Amino acid sequence: MQQINKVDKWLSVQKKKIYYSVKIKNLFKLTKWHVSKNNIAHVSKKFFKVIGINVKTNFYKNKVWDQPLILQKEKGILGILKRKNKMDFEYLFQAKFEPGNINKIQLSPTVQATKSNYTRVHKGKIVSYLNFFKRPKKNQILINSQQSEQGGRYLFKFNNNIIINIKKKIKLEKKYIWLNKIDICKLANKNNFLNMDSLSVLSCSIKKKTFDLPENSLKKINEWYKKLNKKYFMKVKIIPLSGLKNWIWNNKSIYHKSKKYFSIIGIKVLSNSREVKKWEQPIIQENSIGLSGFIIKKINYTYHYLVGFSLKPGLKYPSLSCTVRTSNFKDCLKNKDYMSIDKFYLKNYFINNSNGIVRYNKIQSDEGGRFFQSQTKNMIVEIPSNKIIKINKNYTWLSHNQILHFIKKGIFTIEARVLFTCFNMKNIL
Repeated sequence: MQQINKVDKWLSVQKKKIYYSVKIKNLFKLTKWHVSKNNIAHVSKKFFKVIGINVKTNFYKNKVWDQPLILQKEKGILGILKRKNKMDFEYLFQAKFEPGNINKIQLSPTVQATKSNYTRVHKGKIVSYLNFFKRPKKNQILINSQQSEQGGRYLFKFNNNIIINIKKKIKLEKKYIWLNKIDICKLANKNNFLNMDSLSVLSCSIKKKTFDLPENSLKKINEWYKKLNKKYFMKVKIIPLSGLKNWIWNNKSIYHKSKKYFSIIGIKVLSNSREVKKWEQPIIQENSIGLSGFIIKKINYTYHYLVGFSLKPGLKYPSLSCTVRTSNFKDCLKNKDYMSIDKFYLKNYFINNSNGIVRYNKIQSDEGGRFFQSQTKNMIVEIPSNKIIKINKNYTWLSHNQILHFIKKGIFTIEARVLFTCFNMKNIL
C-alpha cells in the first residue's frame, strides 16, 4: 500500500521535471488559428472552434441571451487502466500538465485525449497506452460510458469514459503512477489534485449500495422528469461570433459587458511535457470561483441527495444537477437572473452553514486544456433527517443507487458527477 506522502513526493518530483511557460496572447493573433466574423477555428479544421449561440428558454429568469461556446464535435477518450496487485486493486494515472491548470500538473486518466490528439493532427508524440482503449477486449472492459461535458461552455460535447482491467504487466512510463483506492480517496480530499476528467471516469464506476431504500420510486422520478421536460424548453441557434449581443471584442479577448460570467482569451504555451513542445490556442477564463453543492439527508436510513432539473444550452437533453450550481457564487445572491430558490439554498446552506453539517468542502478544477485556472468549490451539506426544507417542483430527492441509474443514462451533469464522486470515492469498483 502506498502512503500518501510518497504520492506527494512523487508529484513534487514530476513538477520539477516539467518546464512550462503560459503567456496571455492577443486572441486575434494566435498562430494557426483563423478569426472570422463567424467563429475562431484552427487552420487544420480539427481540434475545436469558438462559436456564437443565441438561446431562448422559459426555464431561467433571463429568457433570451447570446454567448460564445466551444464546438468540438469529435469524441475524446478518457480511459483508466486497472489491475490487481497482490490483494489490492490499483488504477493508473498520469501527472499531466495542462496550460490552464491552477497548480501546474494534476492527476489525469491513463489516457486523456481528443481525437485530434490521438490521431496526431499536431504531428506530435504518440499518446501512451492508447491501444488499450482503441481496441479493447470485451472481457477487459469494466466501464464504457458516454458522458457529457460542461453544458454552459461546450455545445453537445461528449467523451467516452472507459475503465479497462488488465492482467499482464506493462512498462510504467515516468509520468505515470499506480494508485490504490485509499490513495485516491485521500487525494479527493485535497484541493486540485485529481483533475475533472479523472473524476468523470470514476463517477461511472461507483458501486451500488446493498441497502438503499428510496423515498421516491424510479417510476415516480421518471414521471417528474417527463413533466418538467414538457413544461420547459430551450432553443439554441448558432449565430456569427461577431453578432453576440452584450459581448465585447477588444484587442485581446471576448468578454461580457457586465464583466461577469467568463471570457475567451488567447494563450501561448511552451512545455517539455506534452505531445508537442509549443502551441497557441483560445481558452475559457472564468471570472470567479464557482460552486457545486448538494444538500443531503437520511430518509428511510438511506442518504438522499436534493437534485435539480436543469437545462443547459450545450446539452442535448434536460439533465439532473446539484442542489446549487453556479459559475459565480459570490455574485449569485445579487444577480437577478438567478432563481430565488437557488439563492435560498445558497444563502441558507452553503454560505451560512448553521442549518446543516458540512460533510465535504474542497476545491476542484475544470479541465485545464480548455479552461484557464477555473475552480469550483464543491460542498456537501447534511441536514437532520427530521428537518423539512423548502422544495419547489424543479427539485426531488434521489437515493445513492438512483443517482447511479441516472449517471448510467448519461443525464447527470459533469459538475454533479464530480461532486457525487468526491463524496463517494470509497465506493469505486
